[in-house]
Amino acid sequence: MSGNIQLLSDTLERAKTENRAALIAYLPAGFPTVDGGIEAVKAVFEGGADIVEVGLPHSDPVLDGPVIQTADDIALRGGVKIADVMRTVREAHEATGKPVLVMTYWNPIDRYGVERFTAELADAGGAGCILPDLPVQESAVWREHAEKHGLATVFVVAPSSKDERLATITAAGSGFVYAASLMGVTGTRESVGEQAADLVRRTRATSGLPVCVGLGVSNAVQAAEVATFADGVIVGSAFVKRMLDAADQAAGIAAVRELAGELARGVRRVS
Repeated sequence: MSGNIQLLSDTLERAKTENRAALIAYLPAGFPTVDGGIEAVKAVFEGGADIVEVGLPHSDPVLDGPVIQTADDIALRGGVKIADVMRTVREAHEATGKPVLVMTYWNPIDRYGVERFTAELADAGGAGCILPDLPVQESAVWREHAEKHGLATVFVVAPSSKDERLATITAAGSGFVYAASLMGVTGTRESVGEQAADLVRRTRATSGLPVCVGLGVSNAVQAAEVATFADGVIVGSAFVKRMLDAADQAAGIAAVRELAGELARGVRRVS
């Protein structure tokens, strides 16, 4: 492995040696502003996140619920561009030395150019990409360029994925596997449910890649629950909601730092 995919793998491995799950946070670039978004990413790292996914705001975010859609809309109305996403990755990584991925739908990359996108992401110090809507069977060009630039390709699996399909997806992916804990869109929920544990078990049967669970985790109790069976706990909407609910940008940044601390303690809780 080369580039920051190694940093990503080392980070997940270190959490494993500490007998805990990694905490992975999600925040969209450009929200509430480009500078504010960068400070928010730094804050969640300071609070205890191991890895951050920077969202590339999209006008039709099919996997995202109303909270992230609202943040994406704010970022897009603010004029966020792919260059701002790259700047967010660069500044957050350089300030912390920690792995930063981009989570994006395929259309913006396709329009921007795969080679250009992967080269710029690698140059910014990015660890890779999570691509929730790119079918594995159509991913060869992306994977070729990602591999050339030392970037991880993280695919999403769902409870509906059959075992044969899981094997195909995990064979093509790298870095880790993103296990969606339930069918539906992102958002905070009362319970993460047994489906997630079953999906992690089935996914691990097909691959040695770490399996990280997202969709629905919003507090330390849920993080602790998921940490008992997953290699990583992914939290997005809860961070975004803290920013949306804050009185101003500074309060929002303080709030996401605090939430990261709570969740970091959650993933370290011995069950």
